[in-house]
Amino acid sequence: MVKDQNKLDVLNINTLRMLAADTVEKAKSGHPGMPMGAAAMAYVLWTRYLHHNPQDPTWINRDRFVLSAGHGSALVYALLHLTGYDLPLEELKNFRQWGSKTPGHPEFRHTPGVEATTGPLGQGLANGVGMAIAERFLSAHFNRPGYNVVDHYTYVIASDGDLMEGVSHESASLAGHLKLGKLICLYDDNRISIEGDTGIAYTEDRAKRFEAYGWQALHVSDGNDIARLAAAIQVARDEKERPSMILIRTRIGYGSPGKEGTAAAHGEPLGAEEIKRTKENLDWPLAPDFFIPEESLAYFRQAVDRGISWQSRWQAEFDSFAKAFPDLALEFKQWMSGRLQDNWANGIPVFPADKKGLATRSASGTVLNNIASKVTNLIGGSADLAPSNKTIIKGAGDFASGNYNGRNMHFGVREHGMGSIANGMALHGGLIPYCATFLVFSDYMRPSIRMAAMMGLKVIYIFTHDSIGLGEDGPTHQPIEQLAGLRAIPNLTVIRPADANETAEAWKYALEHEKGPIVLILSRQNLPTLDRQKVAPAAGLSRGAYILSETEGKKPDAILMASGSEVHIALQAAGMLQEDGVSVRVVSMPSWELFEEQPDEYRKIVLPPEITAKVAVEAGVAQGWRYYTGDKGEIIGINHFGASAPYQVLFEKFGFTAENVVDKVMQTIRRNTKKP
Repeated sequence: MVKDQNKLDVLNINTLRMLAADTVEKAKSGHPGMPMGAAAMAYVLWTRYLHHNPQDPTWINRDRFVLSAGHGSALVYALLHLTGYDLPLEELKNFRQWGSKTPGHPEFRHTPGVEATTGPLGQGLANGVGMAIAERFLSAHFNRPGYNVVDHYTYVIASDGDLMEGVSHESASLAGHLKLGKLICLYDDNRISIEGDTGIAYTEDRAKRFEAYGWQALHVSDGNDIARLAAAIQVARDEKERPSMILIRTRIGYGSPGKEGTAAAHGEPLGAEEIKRTKENLDWPLAPDFFIPEESLAYFRQAVDRGISWQSRWQAEFDSFAKAFPDLALEFKQWMSGRLQDNWANGIPVFPADKKGLATRSASGTVLNNIASKVTNLIGGSADLAPSNKTIIKGAGDFASGNYNGRNMHFGVREHGMGSIANGMALHGGLIPYCATFLVFSDYMRPSIRMAAMMGLKVIYIFTHDSIGLGEDGPTHQPIEQLAGLRAIPNLTVIRPADANETAEAWKYALEHEKGPIVLILSRQNLPTLDRQKVAPAAGLSRGAYILSETEGKKPDAILMASGSEVHIALQAAGMLQEDGVSVRVVSMPSWELFEEQPDEYRKIVLPPEITAKVAVEAGVAQGWRYYTGDKGEIIGINHFGASAPYQVLFEKFGFTAENVVDKVMQTIRRNTKKP
């Protein structure tokens, strides 16, 4: 500890350390080492630089703070309690317990003041990149001379593990390219991971890596040196173009005589005896636990008055801005509220019946552009596949250094980073982000999709080239198990439309949906645009599954259900069966999740349990369809990898033909009508 540190600063930092250590010890579970080692950097940031208002955690122009090293959650809970957020000390005493506001890792919308759910390493840093992108776009769109309506920093505390994960490389590379100068990362360089010293696997020059990305790299050799920490953060704030990485050398478990600097301090409580030794070492009262000195609490609680003052000054500036630019101010309020403008859906294309039709990815591109002309905070892009994904907003410009007004994001071949950055944009507020790639590459970004679902974020994923229907590119690019994998993620709505008009309805639902992310699964190949005078309206998509067609006036002998491109095969098969006197119902089933939200009565109308001859058709693994077909039904799926050939040949070879569907239906009917 340097000699010239203010005694009150030392007391306050130790308050953070011991509050975090007691929090973990009481739970008999958690990670005390990171909070104890990183307490000084967090203290300097939160008390000297972070603009926030504990009385209003959602203040629009607050600085964003993301604890990417989410295992150190006890640190952020201590900060939130001490600075006056609605997080009573009792919640820290209930750390990691049922019903508490202090879960094992920080959770967005669960704890006041937590900006992002973190824990899976690297995600928080990438979220921070997305937040910084949102700040740049919104400031470019709304700020006017003399009025900085959007003007804040994004701060991240990251660990060794965060910087090892590939998602941090992807996102940091893009951040440097975009010159996101208001993004500042404090790197807790304690060089310890679960297996021991990071030197066993992690020896590159971190500073040079980030400099190569286009970041400013700063060094603080002693993580307890308050003056140097403050100076480094100020240098980072003064840098206008490069994001900043501050490499801060710390000691994990600082203050613990027996565990400081070792892996033993990482992921388990210090233990009663070591807690006692640590308190003695830091000249801390042995009792009571969760001790907070009055002078420390008073110092931390100054954040309340500062926050109220900052927000009041901003509000006064915004009120003046609203008088000067009333239309812009109304737009700002609308964007930040998450509301869509009135009549935004008017004019969404209705596609005429067409036997040749078009690919649903192409229909999606048309609808996207129509919506984007009215929903002007819709922003996104692709992982270097925009021309194939049809995700370019025409005339909207590219988001780039020097043009932060552009709405077309170029993420590069960085699927994982793209997904996590989109999450950060949604977390920031004010924007509706979308991102795109081929369906098979959704695997590269699955962790960020899962996090979006967990946080309930409004992110739209556009995954094209949805099956063996992409043809000649072969099995490496043909998704087989991806649909089932995405459907397995809770709170994620997966929609696979059958034609252009279902695609338009899918987009409409995606924009209106507020409860979590949406996945649009789209075809590469052309699909007929159904004649809605002959089959049911595409608006049925909003219910997840609907009766598309059936034999008039007769109870169905069999039900065919399908999604996407296979709906057309089911319709063709139904026509052949009807010619042979078999009564058939065809159910378009674009979204299992939406169907499961429907009342039981509706679901039984669409799929009556008494009709046992049910056949599902989908060009993906059969997993999950048995729930709808029942044990007496059949599934035409593909439970192996594909092949390289024209898609028409693949559909024939793998059984996705009307003739094969007819055979399966007839076999099912005969089997189910056999007398015992």
